Amino acid sequence: MEDSMKIYGRKMIMEKTASQRFIADSVFIRMLVRSLKTPYSFNYPFDSLQTVSNIYAPDSTFRIFSWQFTRDDDYYRQRGAIQMKTADGSLKLFPLLDMSDFTKAPQDSIRTGQNWIGAIYYGIVMKTFNNKKYYTLLGFDDNNMRSTKKWIEVLTFNENGKPVFGGPYFTVLKDSLNASTTPARYCMEYKKQGNARMNYDKDMDMIVYDHLVSESNEPSKAYTLIPDGDYQGFKWDNGKWIQIDKIFNYKLNDGQAPVPAPLKDATGKSNESKLMQQSEKNRESQRPSRPQSPSNKQRKQDEESY
Repeated sequence: MEDSMKIYGRKMIMEKTASQRFIADSVFIRMLVRSLKTPYSFNYPFDSLQTVSNIYAPDSTFRIFSWQFTRDDDYYRQRGAIQMKTADGSLKLFPLLDMSDFTKAPQDSIRTGQNWIGAIYYGIVMKTFNNKKYYTLLGFDDNNMRSTKKWIEVLTFNENGKPVFGGPYFTVLKDSLNASTTPARYCMEYKKQGNARMNYDKDMDMIVYDHLVSESNEPSKAYTLIPDGDYQGFKWDNGKWIQIDKIFNYKLNDGQAPVPAPLKDATGKSNESKLMQQSEKNRESQRPSRPQSPSNKQRKQDEESY
């Protein structure tokens, strides 16, 4: 089944006409659902479907498939489905229908799978608060020919076990780029060639993303926004993602260069202990490094590809 799905997965991206891509997309959806009806399909990785994102929740209670349909250079819409893990291996699937065409304020509403704000998901961060799990999704949307969007979306499950997208989980700073200080989801929209980054940093336990400025001094026009070399972020605190304006706010004095701990003092006398430490670091750096495992390498490529 996967071998056949790969063919249509490529066609729905590579076919020349929109009608051909639409047909391939429809065939792919039917094949995916049919294959997922195989008992215990939740454990099957589908790792050769390179045109489809397939990521598991950190606690392995569900996974999300997501991909993109392109009508032309100015129309991109996403498809998706959430597959739940079941004890008996049966299929429990929630389709995700992109309804972003029918809203002018996608940041300001709580949604279900039936009126989803589409994205291709490339990361899931799980947090807990008051014994409830919150799954924060990082997503990518080609949007249109002028701008690209990246989304931060909190996914929860209601008392009936159905997915709920968005909620009062963000506190953002009021500025020219944020219409609301308490959006239901966070959007970073920027110039098509802007190459802005947004990822979860495990060591910092933060979502880190590029700070944007308008290259034409028109911040209300998202297609003029580009990274300026600074970084902002979100830190989880008491059930909310709190926006951090500047993550790295250390500044050098004029004419000062970033230099590591000096090996000599102002008189030129060597610090023997630091020399020994530096020598050991140099030896370590010359030793061959252990190759990265395929799973970690692939995960890094998945994140960096967006």
